[in-house]
Amino acid sequence: MTTTAIRPATPASTAPQAPASASGTSRETARAQNLTLLVLLAGIFMTTLDIFIVNVAIPATQRDLHASPAAIQWIVAGYGLTVAAGVITAGRLGDMFGRRRMYALGMALFTAASAACGMAPTADLLIASRIVQGVGAALLSPQTLAIIGTAFEGAKRVRAFTAYALAMGLAAVFGQLIGGVLIDMDFAGLGWRSCFLINVPVGALALTLVPRAVPESKAEARTRLDLPGVALVSAALVATVLPLIQGQSQGWPLWTWLSFGAALVLFGVFGWHQGRLAAAQKSPLVDPALFRTKGFTRGIIAQIVFWMGQGSFFLVFALYLQLGRGLDALHAGLVFTAIGLGYLLTSMVAQKLAVRLGRQTAAVGTALMAVSLLDLIVTIHLTGTHGSLLWMLPALAADGAGMGLAIGPLAAGAMGRVAPHHTGAASGVVSTVMQVGGAVGVAVIGIVFYSALGSSTTPAAYTHAFTSGLELLVGVAVAVTVLLQFDKD
Repeated sequence: MTTTAIRPATPASTAPQAPASASGTSRETARAQNLTLLVLLAGIFMTTLDIFIVNVAIPATQRDLHASPAAIQWIVAGYGLTVAAGVITAGRLGDMFGRRRMYALGMALFTAASAACGMAPTADLLIASRIVQGVGAALLSPQTLAIIGTAFEGAKRVRAFTAYALAMGLAAVFGQLIGGVLIDMDFAGLGWRSCFLINVPVGALALTLVPRAVPESKAEARTRLDLPGVALVSAALVATVLPLIQGQSQGWPLWTWLSFGAALVLFGVFGWHQGRLAAAQKSPLVDPALFRTKGFTRGIIAQIVFWMGQGSFFLVFALYLQLGRGLDALHAGLVFTAIGLGYLLTSMVAQKLAVRLGRQTAAVGTALMAVSLLDLIVTIHLTGTHGSLLWMLPALAADGAGMGLAIGPLAAGAMGRVAPHHTGAASGVVSTVMQVGGAVGVAVIGIVFYSALGSSTTPAAYTHAFTSGLELLVGVAVAVTVLLQFDKD
């Protein structure tokens, strides 16, 4: 034990060899971490892409499978509902049994279910496959954030969160374009099926790399899964998200309001149950101590409000372009590329800006989004219902730039101070609020959009409905900016 302390100094002639060896080791470590991040980002890219790409495939899917309107709703909703209901439990499973193991299981399920979706002969089998896809996405999504939180430190962790945000944002922004291109190419006559089958080779490759690229980690203490907590939180999330998904199209019948009421009761019972387990020093699904972590609760609230705006904007903009301006899926997707270019640009420099601006980087991004959406409203009023869409591109690029500044720092702000033994549960909560926030936003903007649209289907009516939705989204972006002012070091 004392040998190292009394070892003679290294001769001057051999001194340069140590830095060279250290440099080589550093490069090897950097390559290993890059491969780790690449495998993790493959999962988050595919699972995010499948939220957005399916919207492009719906018209062709409905014709091919003779699907009813209700079946079409479930093809879209079944995936998101399963993800929202499962991610908190999945995060805890990662803490218990190993995050790499759960990530690999999720990737395997998601890849196999994608193949089943692409080969589904009926709408019912497609719905079932989408639900299994959601299970796979729920398993792997929280592990991504948790592994980043444990495998990277300091500036490398910031870069990893930035890359995470880039992958998620590009999947969201370019999802419609990717789907439009795949359908337009009609490779091997697959049509809409290629939107699902594209996941298979990517998922299979990522799965083969997981054992050697992704480090294993789990909570230090041996715990047991809180099954009553799993049942309570899953039921509460289903009771929340299900009416949000289907309520608008059904005219908000009585069952939707009863479901919301049941959700409040279930969340209350879940919170009480978690507190009781924590007081007895047992293993709650979500330890209440997590919400006493500095900045976590504020970060979660900011995430909910932010994602309310994201999912809803993509929805109403797609409706405006395709139904109001008569574009097909491919050309509508090309318009979305302006957002993607802005997002790509600022995502690449967000880390450097964060060094100067700190936690205000996200606030600058959401403020830029608010200004760009206001600019978009003014542009639409000036150009009218038949003006060139090219006039919109600067505002769309600025909106994407704001997204690029906000998404990564928001995730890092919520997760950055969480203790390692809470990372699985925390990432599950973050992933859940993203899904729930998106569902809430779609429901709220659906009320605004369709109320403004009325029974008319003219370009003027869609323009009015879209600008009404944009006014709401400006308020959402401002709200996030204000919320972030309360998160001080």
